[in-house]
Amino acid sequence: MSFSLDVKDELLKSHPAEEHCRLAELSALVRFMAGRGNVSEDEIVISSDNKSALRKCFTMLGKTFNIETDVFEDESHNLRTQVSLNAANCDIKNVYKRLRIGNPMDLLKRDCCKRSYLRGAFLATGYIEDPRKSYHFEILTDEEEYAKLLTYLLSQFNIIAKRSLRKKYFVIYIKESEAVSDVLSVMGAHKSMMGLANTRIEKNVRNNTNRRLNCDMANVGRSVSAAAKQIEDILYIRDKVGLDALPESLKEMALVRVEYPEESFADLGSRLNPSVGKSGVNHRLRKISEFADDLRGEKEKK
Repeated sequence: MSFSLDVKDELLKSHPAEEHCRLAELSALVRFMAGRGNVSEDEIVISSDNKSALRKCFTMLGKTFNIETDVFEDESHNLRTQVSLNAANCDIKNVYKRLRIGNPMDLLKRDCCKRSYLRGAFLATGYIEDPRKSYHFEILTDEEEYAKLLTYLLSQFNIIAKRSLRKKYFVIYIKESEAVSDVLSVMGAHKSMMGLANTRIEKNVRNNTNRRLNCDMANVGRSVSAAAKQIEDILYIRDKVGLDALPESLKEMALVRVEYPEESFADLGSRLNPSVGKSGVNHRLRKISEFADDLRGEKEKK
């Protein structure tokens, strides 16, 4: 499986709990899968060669709008799986209205909804190159206004994307490794983000003789795994109760850990104010993990 499909497979497992996030992701999935010529208040025709992404879209539509319709193969479109939504199988005008197909901005007031919309757009028409080859992330759209919208949404997370025209499509793309890593995090592909970070480390090791001689790759792997777990705990706390629930020293540590996922404890400690040593960083990160584990324990009790 390609890296791009691995990322999509990870994102397909993410199902927004809140309706506002579900509507935002659905709005992007439907609009980007359908395209400009297949969307109206009377009928929406969704098609994709990614059956798993379409299945997620179909499942979310069913749960949100109580829709039951057929998924079928359309041989006239290179065997792309297709779903047609119309008055025969759903309240199509309500679907069109609630998903804000013509203007989704009302759905994108919260950061969590912006993340969901970007995730839906990527699942529909996105692609990411294997980082072992190059750093390249892109999403396609057939309307310039939606290209501008995606560029704007990414800028809300301090990610600068560029736009270009490829035949009849507008391409929103990112080529800087750190920005590609950031967009994976924004969409919720945290395992893929850490895999990319691991690849970046391996590339640096291969390209630097001294580091290749002195670096123990097993330790690098353990460090990456530990960082992934720490970031996973921090993001869990953020999404469940917010980082403000942490003591100030732990909140500062959490923000630094997420911003610099590849740095050592010594480097992380130097970024704190006042700076602390490796043992201090380790202590704070352990406390954060304990806090996250306590939250998970409370959830299980409920």
